[in-house]
Amino acid sequence: MARTRLQPSTLADPVRYSHGFRVGNTVYLAGALGTEADGSFAADISTQTRRAFEKLDTVLREAGGALKDIVKLTVFITDMRWREGYGEVRAQFLPSDPPASTLVQVVALADPAALIEIEGIAVLD
Repeated sequence: MARTRLQPSTLADPVRYSHGFRVGNTVYLAGALGTEADGSFAADISTQTRRAFEKLDTVLREAGGALKDIVKLTVFITDMRWREGYGEVRAQFLPSDPPASTLVQVVALADPAALIEIEGIAVLD
């Protein structure tokens, strides 16, 4: 089955990984950090969550899909106190038929300022 690498030109070109791959009608989304366009991080979980979902949406659109096509999310968060803030933003991006999900607290992410990282799998119609 053919694999298509997803590297939207509007996102920073990652080093040593891909933003995602489409294999058939399935899209595998790399973990998205909640960085601003300049690579910096907002100090709050809501803004970082919003930025991460916007990145996932950009990759899915490159594949011909949308956030509604996500069937599985894995979310890494550095403090469970931010679960509510994450959940409120998630509900804005995924208002119905929420995907299967796993939420994991981790000690740290790739950047010390990162509070959240979201990866997923989508199935396109």
